[in-house]
Amino acid sequence: MRVSAPDPRAVREASLDELSRLGLPLPPPQFPLVWEPGDEIELRPTPEIEARIAVLHLILARCFGMPAQAAMSWLLESHLVEMVTPPEWQFVMGGKGDHRSFVLHHDALFSLAWVLGLAKELDPTVPVDERLVERMPNLVAGETFGQWRARILAAPQHPADAAALLDLHYCLDWAYLEAEEAGLALPGLVDANAIGQRRWALEWAVVLRGPYHDEPPGWEEVDLST
Repeated sequence: MRVSAPDPRAVREASLDELSRLGLPLPPPQFPLVWEPGDEIELRPTPEIEARIAVLHLILARCFGMPAQAAMSWLLESHLVEMVTPPEWQFVMGGKGDHRSFVLHHDALFSLAWVLGLAKELDPTVPVDERLVERMPNLVAGETFGQWRARILAAPQHPADAAALLDLHYCLDWAYLEAEEAGLALPGLVDANAIGQRRWALEWAVVLRGPYHDEPPGWEEVDLST
């Protein structure tokens, strides 16, 4: 569902109010807006988001001991091999890559779960819901991707709500990095790495349409540099 984007300045004002409430530094006045007036927004297709969730969940399982052969068998049976990025493939098959960076994807997974209505809220001060694993594919029991999709019955967020949360995390990402560099106390149990992961997922899941936006990036192509 493609809809008109909400007023970016009103959304930004709400994001800055939330940063102030949390006692975080505010970005400078020239900090860019995420979208422009007149742009449109939509979410990626639900099956695509579900596939990304399943792949991230499998990678986390590999991080915590799932054998490579079992992971490969599950991907094949679930017809998800083509959804795995090259760096992820190297890790799944050979354990190559930055193990810690893959573990951090736990928060990206949480963010995508919120997008599909599998998590009630994405509070920047609260760690990943411990019950999230119950809403993921049961790899140990051999639950396939198709079986999992039928079980969860995804209810995606409204694109405008997801876009507003993206803007908030765009600001939070800057604020958390500034706070950590300055040695300031953070408002909860979530650190800058987790906020960055949640933003990564939202940047990927929320599709912005307008004259200043490129085609939606691949998972590994999401730009978090600004």
